[in-house]
Amino acid sequence: MPQLFTPLALGQLNLPNRIVIAPMCQYSAVDGNATDWHLIHLGRLALSGAGLLIVEATAVSAAGRITPGCLGLYNDANEAALARVLQAVRHTGTPMPLAIQLGHAGRKASSHTPWDGGQQIPLDQGGWLAQAPSALPHGDGELPPAALDDAGLQQVQDDFVAAARRAVRLGFQAIELHAAHGYLLHQFLSPIANQRTDAYGGSLANRMRFPLQVFSAVRAAVPAGVAVGMRLSATDWVDGGWGPDDSVAFTQELKRLGGDFIHVSSGGVSPRQQIPIGPGYQVHLAAQIKREAGLPTLAVGLITEPQQAEDIIASGQADAVAIARGILYDPHWPWHAAAALGAQVQAPKQYWRSQPRGMTHLFGDARIGQR
Repeated sequence: MPQLFTPLALGQLNLPNRIVIAPMCQYSAVDGNATDWHLIHLGRLALSGAGLLIVEATAVSAAGRITPGCLGLYNDANEAALARVLQAVRHTGTPMPLAIQLGHAGRKASSHTPWDGGQQIPLDQGGWLAQAPSALPHGDGELPPAALDDAGLQQVQDDFVAAARRAVRLGFQAIELHAAHGYLLHQFLSPIANQRTDAYGGSLANRMRFPLQVFSAVRAAVPAGVAVGMRLSATDWVDGGWGPDDSVAFTQELKRLGGDFIHVSSGGVSPRQQIPIGPGYQVHLAAQIKREAGLPTLAVGLITEPQQAEDIIASGQADAVAIARGILYDPHWPWHAAAALGAQVQAPKQYWRSQPRGMTHLFGDARIGQR
């Protein structure tokens, strides 16, 4: 049996295989509400045979959206809209576990969608004042964000908790807190974005304090059976920024506080980053964190080939691989990986007849009669 297709436990959540669909922003919500696009998009991915589907970065407040089109879970309308989508997805009959990534954009909020340039939206053009650890803009020429005071920090924490409770009501089996890609929780971690002089800035322990505080509050607010973990940028790829050893220390603390998994990405906090893009370019970061922190670890980043994914798992570099752009291009990537590696994958009965000739066990006992 290929290791990629063996079960994996994240806390009390059991995954049928080690292929995870990474959260990918769609920028297609209206006032934070999921739309028909999400129904089609998530429904298609739910038929893929992956072991876990993580819904895109979902804002815990309106101010925490990256763009006006970002998904939210901060009011009843957001919850109702996402409930409609999830009901349809679950009616496909697929048993795939569902997770949601909850986040706050921090100083990267109030941005245009990527296809509209991705730059900050001016206040007089419908933008809003971003919030951050310090009043430091992400890019040159941008409006500086408002530095969060004690009341603001408490409000952000309360927003995460409220969104997590909504996620539980919606039936999500796992929650991933977004502490990567230069968004708010990552901004607290990185000395590039965090220049506070209070208990939340300065030393490594102080910079870790707020993200871990948010995690602990969410962990305490949801049932033990719901897996809770974090996505982390393991390095800023900038001299003097957050780095791999910091990430190990953070993950060790996350594990101590009851974290169920860590999802290892990188970058995003500074336009000065220099990222050595290439196949599996972040896997070594996941491997170090898994080795030194011992928390179930998801690797992500240009993992595109079945044998590449299998080798990552079989060599112990990570416990699961997360696929993003690759599964947008090939929504049946897990099927093709199973076929290439000689494994089985779950598929809806309506698709059983698509099994290639001579491949009788790709979908398990997929015998089907036809008149």
